[in-house]
Amino acid sequence: MIIVGVGAGPQMLTAQAAQAVEKARLIYGSKRAIDLVREHINPDCEVRVIEDYKKLHDLGEDAVVLSTGDPMLSGLGYLKGRVIPGISSLQVACARLKISQLKVVPITVHGRSLDPDAVAFELRRGKCVFLLTDDGTNLQSLCLSLESQGLHREVAALIDLGYPEERIERANTASPPQAPGLSCVFIGEF
Repeated sequence: MIIVGVGAGPQMLTAQAAQAVEKARLIYGSKRAIDLVREHINPDCEVRVIEDYKKLHDLGEDAVVLSTGDPMLSGLGYLKGRVIPGISSLQVACARLKISQLKVVPITVHGRSLDPDAVAFELRRGKCVFLLTDDGTNLQSLCLSLESQGLHREVAALIDLGYPEERIERANTASPPQAPGLSCVFIGEF
């Protein structure tokens, strides 16, 4: 099996990833991931939308599994097989805000619970925290907790990152921006 990172948005597919998609005879992916690589899919290729992520472990060696962004950043890189990385939302967000990746600690809360103490710990160490959020993320509550601990910091929400409708909203922990859906959020000094 090959796990292919398709990038954070349109036109963020690497040449190596595009080549793997073009050669594939069987592709699995989310609707969004498939849409991002559609122009590279061979007409003879069988394409299946992933219905049950737990069954991906059972796929054969001939399968190509698409993972949005980079499979090793909150993606499908945990599956057996070779991984071809994609351009991650972390890379794009750092470029947009001109933040060195060496200063960043990524934390995913997409489909997971948010640990405010982990965020506070990293901010006290002088790091910027990069959050992959979803509709269940309560950014306002997190920022209220940080403020109560004296951790007043900048906050940037990157919405629809990599898409034509991309926007960046900057504020701070006292009055954080909205981060709807699948967004990326930076908290720190930047």
